[in-house]
Amino acid sequence: MSLVQPTKTSFKVKIGAFLSLLLAMVFFSGLLASQKWYGVFDFTTLNGAFGHIAGRVSNLSDLQVTGDTFRGSGGSGAMDGFLFAFGLIPAVMFALGMINVFEHYGALLAAQKLLTPLLRPLLGLPGASGLALIGSLQGTDIGASLTRSMCERGLLTAKERDVFAMFQFSAGAMITNFFSSGAILFTLMSIDGTSALPVSIGCCVAIIFVMKIVGANLLRLLFRYGSEKKSIKNQCQNRGKN
Repeated sequence: MSLVQPTKTSFKVKIGAFLSLLLAMVFFSGLLASQKWYGVFDFTTLNGAFGHIAGRVSNLSDLQVTGDTFRGSGGSGAMDGFLFAFGLIPAVMFALGMINVFEHYGALLAAQKLLTPLLRPLLGLPGASGLALIGSLQGTDIGASLTRSMCERGLLTAKERDVFAMFQFSAGAMITNFFSSGAILFTLMSIDGTSALPVSIGCCVAIIFVMKIVGANLLRLLFRYGSEKKSIKNQCQNRGKN
């Protein structure tokens, strides 16, 4: 079922829709990721994680917890890929369920009205893609599932989908991956006690985000001028036939 695009005359968003959008942005952003009580308002915290495999030792009554998840270790090929994809199912189902809840309260309509003036010139995307954009900064599965839902509802064209995918999967899950692996470098200290790196964490995050935008716009340019050249070539061929 496709979602009907509202016209300017019927596109009226109430305050509840903006509150729903605000809650959705906080929910998918990872700002409240914690094991404390406010973690119930964060997607990653509620999504949880798989436990570790418990293996028996010599005494059958004893259990020893290993460091492996249900995927095990040393896997490769299609079999390991299948288990990886299988592990994404809960996150994708949960993300789609929550976006339907937020949509019911008008979050997508509020995003379309509020974010379109920003995202349309910046990335050539409708404002409704704002939630998927925010979610993609935390996890690739979140962004991908929300983007697919938007495509199925007719909120994204094929070219907009490709540009959005370019933005999402260059430095995918930027916040999660950077702070889980790259941020450790900022703990390095020089002999005099100052930071060994010449830039700050905020500067690095900003550079990554800007380059994601640059990459998406390069694809926009390719679509634009590539289609223009193809159109000119077709016109010339038609003239030659005539």
